[in-house]
Amino acid sequence: MTELFRTQTHTAATELRYLALGDSYTIGEGVPESGRWSVQLARALRADGIPLADPRIIAQTGWTTDELDAAIDAVHPLAEYDLVSLLIGVNNQYRGRSVDEYRAQFAGLLERAIGFAQWRRERVLVLSIPDWGVTPFAHEAARDAGRIAIEIDAFNAAAKEVCDARGVAFVDITAVSRAYGAEPRMLAEDGLHPSATMYNEWMRLALPVVRAMEAVG
Repeated sequence: MTELFRTQTHTAATELRYLALGDSYTIGEGVPESGRWSVQLARALRADGIPLADPRIIAQTGWTTDELDAAIDAVHPLAEYDLVSLLIGVNNQYRGRSVDEYRAQFAGLLERAIGFAQWRRERVLVLSIPDWGVTPFAHEAARDAGRIAIEIDAFNAAAKEVCDARGVAFVDITAVSRAYGAEPRMLAEDGLHPSATMYNEWMRLALPVVRAMEAVG
């Protein structure tokens, strides 16, 4: 057993619940459900003997922080999950919205995520915003990759600051998105969103962090 569940013996009757919050990167635009990074994460944990269910996903392509917040209000998810992930912010950057606004709205979403995790911040996982500026979509649209990178870094710095202040795990997947994000095998057909192969890279970065989380109980 990993540290995450070291104090419990689980059976099929005690399937653990997972809530994944986000935008296109969480819903997996352009990939089958099985290819989503959050679904791959749950599958990998089950292979470790941890009975984590596939995630309940509240996410949609194009959502900003305030749109995700409104969607959560509309859905009213149950407030008792064993793991909660949050990945949001690329559309704030894409629409030219401010880092200060993002920081405030992200902080509110993170508090909600902690609440859904039964107020156990050690059950919450945040992924950084990937850099879409390296993709063929950005190149073909003549977008300034350097500027996008600077802005993405600023948004991620704000999110990490909020996570660090609350003791929430922050996983940097931005570097791998920059290293491989222009490769055809790492992209969905639209040349913008990640493929299941890229999502697997993200999952590999998240997996040891989740494995090391404090025991649920």
